[in-house]
Formats: sequence, C-alpha cells, structure tokens
Amino acid sequence: MRILITGAAGMVGRKLIARLAVGGRLNGRKITALDLHDIVPPQAPAMDGVSVALHTGDLAEAGAAERLVASRPDVVFHLAGIVSGEAEANFDLGYRVNLDGTRALFDAIRLAGFAPRIVFTSSIAVFGAPFPDVIPDEFHPTPLTSYGTQKQMCEALLADYSRRGFFDGIGIRLPTICVRPGKPNKAASGFFSGIIREPLSGHEAILPVPRSVVHTHASPRSAVNFLIHAAGIDGGAVGPRRNLTMPGVAVTVGEQIEALERVAGAKAVSLIREVPDETIWAIVKGWPTRFEARRSRELGFAAEKSFDEIIRAHIEDELGGKVPG
Repeated sequence: MRILITGAAGMVGRKLIARLAVGGRLNGRKITALDLHDIVPPQAPAMDGVSVALHTGDLAEAGAAERLVASRPDVVFHLAGIVSGEAEANFDLGYRVNLDGTRALFDAIRLAGFAPRIVFTSSIAVFGAPFPDVIPDEFHPTPLTSYGTQKQMCEALLADYSRRGFFDGIGIRLPTICVRPGKPNKAASGFFSGIIREPLSGHEAILPVPRSVVHTHASPRSAVNFLIHAAGIDGGAVGPRRNLTMPGVAVTVGEQIEALERVAGAKAVSLIREVPDETIWAIVKGWPTRFEARRSRELGFAAEKSFDEIIRAHIEDELGGKVPG
C-alpha cells in the first residue's frame, strides 16, 4: 500500500506518521511506500522495508499536484491548509492554500485516472450561527469566516468528485484539536490549547474570551484515530453525504479550567490571565458549540468522554505521563 500525506509537517500530520510507523500497516494492509508533502520539509520516519519520499513545495503551484500523485497512492490523507486566524487575516493566501491547493490535488487525481481513498480534514467552521442547542447532522453549513467557506467549498468538491467516481472521498469535520503540543499557531482557536498547555508547563496563558464560551474538542490522539478509521471505512455505508462531523467533548472554557484544576491543581489554574481580545472574540462567537455527530458515531468514530481525559492524554503523550511540579 502506498500512502500520500499532505501537510505532513503539521502537528496532526506528524502524529499520523508516527502512528503509521509503529506497525507499518494501515487497517491491516502493509505500507510499502510513504510520500510526505508540505510547504516546509517533513521529517522522514524510520520504517523498515518502506520507501519514504519527501516532497516540499506549494500544492497550488502549476504541476506540483500532478508530480505528487504520479506514483498513484492507494490512500491520500489531505491535511494541508492554513488555520482559521491566518485565513481570515490573509484572504488571498487562505483561498490559494485551502481551496486552490485542494482543487489542484483533486484534479490531478481525476486526470491521472485512478481512484484512491481520500481522507480530507474539514472543520466545524463550515457551520455558522444562529445555532440550535445541539447541531444535528442535517444542519445546513453556512460559514461565517473565510476559513469555513474555503472548507465548505472543498467539501462540495470532495462529494462531487466522489459521486463521479474520480476518487472515494471521506471528509471529516474536526472539532478543535486540544491540547495541541508545541508553540502556539495562528489559529483563532489556539487559546483553547494554550490555557491548558502553558500552565501544565509552568508558563502563563492568556484567555481572550469569556469563560462561558462553549466549544467541542478532541485530542490529537483522537484526531489520528479519526483519520485512520476514515481511511478504511466502507464508502457504501457512508453514502452520498461524504462529509462527517466528528464526535468530541463539548465544554465551556470555565469547565476546561475546572478540569485543569482537578488534574493539575490550583497552581496551574493561577497561571491563566484573562485579557479580552475583540478580534478573536468576533471569530469565536460565530462558531458552533455542541454536535449530535450521530452519523459518525454510528460509523464507528469515537473520541474522549470528558475534558479530563483530553488533558490526561496530553500529559501521557507529551509530558511523559507526569504533571510538572
């Protein structure tokens, strides 16, 4: 089996690669070749008996996608994109990367005449207010940000190209992935991770929105599980609606902080400083809150049951299983 991963240098991409490297298999099939692509050089894993090729460049550049799919991968994980805050701040870049790059990839596969499984990472940002208390699977996408609009357009392409048989696509609408390791990125949602990650490392964190904000989260560990499950799921069972809202844990920011105190104590919570940011608040208040995610659960997708579990997953995966004193 040959696998292509775009956005391979990103956080979720790196964790997916690490998971695939452990057993060298995807859904029971042996991996024979791995193509890794990003705008910056990805890191090659150590995988015995697996041919690993690194590709660097702009996916939207003429000819780039064609070169990337020339090896005819069996599975494509399309993770490449720029995050919400950056897409909102830089309109041209957002559309070039998130829409033009995706269409270039989809068209390259169509023109090459092979039909791989494509797993595309979409976002709950495709939904826009006003919202019901719990958003059902049938709720109509009406994004209120450029990022959400770009993702919705890609979802429509994925569904149409799958309908035409050009590939077998599954779009997974990720909740906010929390707790993200490493340094903060330009995502408007970055503070959801920051108010957990930074205090756990003994550093101050800024909270730019009210504690009453409700949001749905899943851990990086769950995000990788979603991707792997989507790569092997029966397309016939998914049906024509190829884009699925993933399950997650819906909590208020205040409940996030309460979970942090339960897991790491009051000292960690004392490092959170509330500094309102109108720019971030203007983006966040247009985001959805809670999801039914019935279809994805019935198809076997699963996430954590509590935010305490999400924090403990971060501690296990990133902090060696111990909360710093």
